[in-house]
Amino acid sequence: MCEDTHGIGRRALIVTGAATALTLGSVSFAAADGQDQGSQETATVSGTLPPGCPDFVYVPVEVPAGVRELKVSYTYDRPSVPAGTTGNALDIGLFDQHGTELGGKGFRGWSGGARTEFFVRADDATPGYIPGPVHAGTWYVALGPYTVAPQGLSYELTITLTYGEPGTPVRPVYPPSRAKGRGRDWYRGDCHLHSWYSDGRRTPAEIAALARAAGLDFINSSEHNTHSAHPHWADQAGDDLLIMLGEEVTTRNGHVVALGTDPGTFVDWRYRARDNRFGHFAHQIHKAGGLVVPAHPHATCVGCAWKFGFGDADAVEVWNGPYTPDDEVALAAWDATLVASVRNNRQWLPGMGNSDAHRDPDAVGSPQTVVLADDLSREAIQAGLRAGRSYIAESKNVTLSFTATGGRGERAGIGERLAVAADSTVTVRLDASGVPRCTVRFITDEGVLLTSDPLPVTGSGVVEWQTTPQYAAYVRAEIRHETAAGPIPGALAALTNPIFLGR
Repeated sequence: MCEDTHGIGRRALIVTGAATALTLGSVSFAAADGQDQGSQETATVSGTLPPGCPDFVYVPVEVPAGVRELKVSYTYDRPSVPAGTTGNALDIGLFDQHGTELGGKGFRGWSGGARTEFFVRADDATPGYIPGPVHAGTWYVALGPYTVAPQGLSYELTITLTYGEPGTPVRPVYPPSRAKGRGRDWYRGDCHLHSWYSDGRRTPAEIAALARAAGLDFINSSEHNTHSAHPHWADQAGDDLLIMLGEEVTTRNGHVVALGTDPGTFVDWRYRARDNRFGHFAHQIHKAGGLVVPAHPHATCVGCAWKFGFGDADAVEVWNGPYTPDDEVALAAWDATLVASVRNNRQWLPGMGNSDAHRDPDAVGSPQTVVLADDLSREAIQAGLRAGRSYIAESKNVTLSFTATGGRGERAGIGERLAVAADSTVTVRLDASGVPRCTVRFITDEGVLLTSDPLPVTGSGVVEWQTTPQYAAYVRAEIRHETAAGPIPGALAALTNPIFLGR
């Protein structure tokens, strides 16, 4: 049983085998009649959430008419815990009079644990929250007890209403879905980035400047569990930089990047794998024109590992930020999906890499996905990513060309199929630059079948290898640093999506 010693009342909820929510007693204010313009009312409530409490706890707030602004601040205790035990972490957000039902009709913002206070009103809102009128009705402060210490989690909420005429609502303006581009070409992008509209510390302007400095042609806005940043990118886009809009849907069973959704699309995150809800929201992402990309699927942080499966995914993030052991696991697991795709003759899942940059010293564009697209537009970039016509590079300094050629001049590139007979001789060739002293590996469905000598200190080189489709159903390339360099021995400098061999 989960109980809360809320200052307004007490509710109890039996936690079953699925993600649940607890709604507490209401917080009420006086009617607006007689309230002066600019006058305020404040209520403070407190409670304690025990271990095993539901994922989401809602505090109803009865908002009277005539309110101009709603402001919430909160604190919670952080007691010492035994080694190896999680302490307290409490997320927070807001839903309006439309309610808290899954789907987010009433969603007005989420800051997770990044802020201790927020406000909303018609003409403005705290980053992470959606501006709009504060209509009368039952609003809900949403608490997300991310982790709870053995002693429980004690919190205090302060809710302040400011009365007066509502401001003029803000009309959102979004970045264009197309930039000038260079026609059919290789374009560099970073599709997993965080600004101060969730738990990042950079402004959109700072991120856009860093993206340009990193040689990027496109980026994707991907704030945790909010679309509030979407209108704030329009003045950062340009002929040289396509800015797509999305969200990092941050559930308790893994994170997924909604990549390039329609402006203003919100995707709910309040479910676990056992609730069998993810397919519905993956469909919502697709319906909104976006791609479904599970992020850092083998990350070790609480709630970060991906547990929804890959049946709805369009690509998967196999390299997230500085290359670490969990990326190595993600890469090996992804390679196993390629083997299964070959065995079952089914659609394969492309890999991609993103920085997941939040703040200094996180490097925007490291890594970056380089995609072959017909032009620099949302649709063309997504088509290239979905087809796997892409490779991942640690920086703008790395450039690759990876091809397979048959004996009669047949030719295929990254993400394509070389349709030749099973016993035909195939020449695989990698041209690389910007990778000094790195080693090239060619990996097939059997494993690593070629490891080159280190490339010259100039960073440029060519590696060739011959095989047949009956020996190698696919070939992909990895370029790795010397074992003494990088954050882990043999860290990646670049890798490609596969070329498939045979009819």
